[in-house]
Amino acid sequence: MGINENETRMEATGMSKTIIALGVGLAVALAGDGYLMVRSNNLNDEIARAQAGTQAQISKLNEVTGNMIRQEQARVDQFAQQVKQDVKGVSDSANSAIRRARQEAEKSDHELSAKIAEQQQHVASELTQIKDTTSSKFNEVATDVNSVKTNVDGVKANVENVKATVATAQSDIEKTRLDLHRAMGDMGVMSGLIATNSKDLVALRALGERNYFEFDMTKQSAKKVGDITLTLKKADPKRNRFTMDVLADDRRLEKKDKTINEPVQLYVAGNVQPYEIVVNTVTKDHITGYLSTPKVKVARR
Repeated sequence: MGINENETRMEATGMSKTIIALGVGLAVALAGDGYLMVRSNNLNDEIARAQAGTQAQISKLNEVTGNMIRQEQARVDQFAQQVKQDVKGVSDSANSAIRRARQEAEKSDHELSAKIAEQQQHVASELTQIKDTTSSKFNEVATDVNSVKTNVDGVKANVENVKATVATAQSDIEKTRLDLHRAMGDMGVMSGLIATNSKDLVALRALGERNYFEFDMTKQSAKKVGDITLTLKKADPKRNRFTMDVLADDRRLEKKDKTINEPVQLYVAGNVQPYEIVVNTVTKDHITGYLSTPKVKVARR
């Protein structure tokens, strides 16, 4: 019996502990539920307050936005009204300007028509004067042409006479050329044609083959002839001989005891052909003649 009581007592003690533990757990659970309920209520209040604040801000924002839209609409309406008035003013000004331009154009057209008519009348008058003047000038020119034709006929006759004269002169020159002769110069070079008198010299000049310079000089007097200088040292009229000094290229040459109409030759720098001195007359202490030089200067090789 003692053992059963102990066991019973022990079982009662264990059940009491269990009940206590369950009671404590229940209390804790109840406390947690209360806390959660309180917390939930607080959150609901905060959410309600937040929603109220947000709604207030939205209402205020809608009000501000509405005010701005109304103000902007007012400005747009005012600007549109101003533009409309400006356009109307511009249109009125444009119409006025067009009317003035049309009036000015009509006025200019009338003035231009009047000027054209005046100018046409002036041109017609000038054309009439020109026609009259031209007719008069034409008659004068016709008279002058007839006069010129007469003069031309006279000139043609003169030309024919000149041609005949030239032909005769050419014939004379050719005949004189046949009368001219060549001679061997004192340097052993065959000379050009020799003139023995003034007539022959004229013929030589007419041929135009060389340059000719006449001289007339006395004894012991230096004479510049062409580009050389001559000095007569001796004249022997009985024998028709003479002696002279020739200064050319800064060199002095003595041409001694030469005869009349003999080509006295010398070479001068810049010439392939010799210069020729021909004395035609010899009198007491006096000679006359000419110097013949090449027309083309070509240096000797």
